[in-house]
Amino acid sequence: MTAPVVVLLAHPRPGSFNHALASRVVDALDRAGTPVRFHDLYAEGFDPVLTAEEAYTSGTRAEEFLAAEPDPLVRQHRAELGTAGGLVAIHPNWWGKPPAILGGWLDRILVPGVAYRLDDAGGAPESLLSLRRLLVVNTSDTPEERERTLFGDPLDAIWRRCLAPYLGEPQVRRLVLRVVADAGAAQRAAWLDDVEAEVRGLFGGVSFGGRRGKASPPAR
Repeated sequence: MTAPVVVLLAHPRPGSFNHALASRVVDALDRAGTPVRFHDLYAEGFDPVLTAEEAYTSGTRAEEFLAAEPDPLVRQHRAELGTAGGLVAIHPNWWGKPPAILGGWLDRILVPGVAYRLDDAGGAPESLLSLRRLLVVNTSDTPEERERTLFGDPLDAIWRRCLAPYLGEPQVRRLVLRVVADAGAAQRAAWLDDVEAEVRGLFGGVSFGGRRGKASPPAR
């Protein structure tokens, strides 16, 4: 059986182009017969604030505490990610980073016992996730040359180099749609088609299997 794909949407405004992109992604996965676990983080009211008790990165005591997480939505997200074979993240580029709600999701979901196991802070973590495909869809109002030469594309570093190792070393694809604010209806329709084609190419007909690997220690 094909493992589910978790789809995350992080945009606060209903009716945004990010919402249209998420809808197209979910529809494409549904048509491919892939189980989908869709989460509009703002609509769900996901609490992104990491508590002091959750802010641990190593040791079995941290895993035991985190396993007793009282927030049912956080528990649900952790459980779904643990069985997923793929992840799609859809969000705007805000100051070279994801929106705060998605940053908080990363803090609270990618924790010891869920994303990785690390016996001591100086050791080599073992990835506990088995994601085989990661698709990141970003909207931006920064032209490509300026993003590359002036800023160095920090979002690519976040997803590809910082996070992917903790997700089971999946195949990573990232689409950046720009400049969105100036784009007309025809351009937006073409982008929706591009995203659907990417989903079909990356996830269509793929049976995900389990795999675990090594990752670099997190910085928190």
